[in-house]
Amino acid sequence: MTEQQGPSPDYVQSLARGLAVIRAFDAEHPRRTLSDVARTTDLTRATTRRFLLTLVELGYVRSDGSLFWLTPRVLELGYSYLSSLSLPEVAGPHLEALAEQTRESSSVSILDGDDVVYVARVPVSRIMTVAITIGTRFPAYATSMGRVLLAGLSSELLERYLARVELAALTTKTITDAASLRAELDAVRAQGFCLVDQELEEGLRSIAAPIRDHTGEVVAAANVSMQAARHSSDGVREHLLPALLRATAGIESDLLSVQSQSTDNKGTHHA
Repeated sequence: MTEQQGPSPDYVQSLARGLAVIRAFDAEHPRRTLSDVARTTDLTRATTRRFLLTLVELGYVRSDGSLFWLTPRVLELGYSYLSSLSLPEVAGPHLEALAEQTRESSSVSILDGDDVVYVARVPVSRIMTVAITIGTRFPAYATSMGRVLLAGLSSELLERYLARVELAALTTKTITDAASLRAELDAVRAQGFCLVDQELEEGLRSIAAPIRDHTGEVVAAANVSMQAARHSSDGVREHLLPALLRATAGIESDLLSVQSQSTDNKGTHHA
């Protein structure tokens, strides 16, 4: 939106003004008078008063009659976002332990559209021609973490994905047939992990497992990746998979603790 164009037809001015009133409070101005807020937001005193009293009624603001201040309840507005950001922080120590134990690189990814996006990573050595960093994206169908995440989708969402995705051959081993990929995802769902052998890049082998939230929904995936020459497929299952599953179990446990603390904090703030 630009000043020349003006607000869109869907723009809700009252909502924008209410948020501006909330943003008028900060670390330097935790308590403000009605006049202060009106001046900061460029609203009339009458309009500012209505917004402040509405926020008081909703429990987001308190007042002693002359001063206004935010209550901890405003934190509710950011809980979902903060929870999404907690995954890399929670996963970090577990990935470090996993990388140290296996002496291979470990990562956590989420599904974004048709790609996996790396949100946490502990590299041991560079094993790909493309350097992997936080934010790196790869097509989900050709990666171990991607297949774990796809296997966690509902049947409807998975069928939509399979109908639109172009299964390009990234190597000579890449699955490029939708029926074959669907069968592979069924196997991943049943066994609880996914081993991908040189389908994303020649010489790269990786194994991944799901990370679930408190409802059992797959929200992320963790993997261990290595040069194919270092471990056979059977060796990966025997020696690396147990460590990976311990790491994902630890991440899930810590995520549950974070979510429980957020719920407890919400209850405290409501009280």
